[in-house]
Amino acid sequence: MILLDYKDRRPIYEQVEDKLKEMMILGILEEDAQMPSVRSLAMELAINPNTIQRAYAELERGGFIYSVKGRGSFVGSIDKLREAKQCELMEEMKGLVCEAKKLRMDQEAFLVMAKRAYGSGQI
Repeated sequence: MILLDYKDRRPIYEQVEDKLKEMMILGILEEDAQMPSVRSLAMELAINPNTIQRAYAELERGGFIYSVKGRGSFVGSIDKLREAKQCELMEEMKGLVCEAKKLRMDQEAFLVMAKRAYGSGQI
């Protein structure tokens, strides 16, 4: 189920794109499974079909879905999606490491904090 946040500054198509990626990573949308049609998803979310079409175009451009003429869109390589998400995570980690260094936190203290955060993290 996709829930949109109209208070979010990001465009609706980006929110839809991110939610669909999340559903792929969690296994709700499995590799090679057919994606909901643009029209049905637009009706379900009560938004313009062009918004869904744009989200699908972005997903296809990133290689996360593929289209089959006359049949619709299908989930692509979930491994590719995981790799992309891990790259994003690495960039975020680099930012956290910079912050920790600015605070003069040593590596061991940072790792302890990271382990604590990982252990308390929720899915």
